[in-house]
Amino acid sequence: MSDVVNEAVRVLSEKLNGGFAGSAKFVIEGEGAIMLDADGVRAGDDDADVTLTASADVFQQILEGDLNPTTAFMSGKLSVDGNMGMAMQLGSVLS
Repeated sequence: MSDVVNEAVRVLSEKLNGGFAGSAKFVIEGEGAIMLDADGVRAGDDDADVTLTASADVFQQILEGDLNPTTAFMSGKLSVDGNMGMAMQLGSVLS
């Protein structure tokens, strides 16, 4: 597992402060994937209700609060596949 994924798991765990209603997957291009669900946050590549994909740089900017997830999506830096409502819920948690 990459250092990028490990750090993202740590930061997401702090931001979510517990489990997540539903399931989401963050795919960090070239690094791996992170799962969020009722069990919390972990590295993994399981099926999810929504999958968000971006480069490591974009994910880092989102996690640090330097890039709004909605702005990243609208500018094509973040792709979303699946339940858009759940993606919006995640966006508000990450902002």
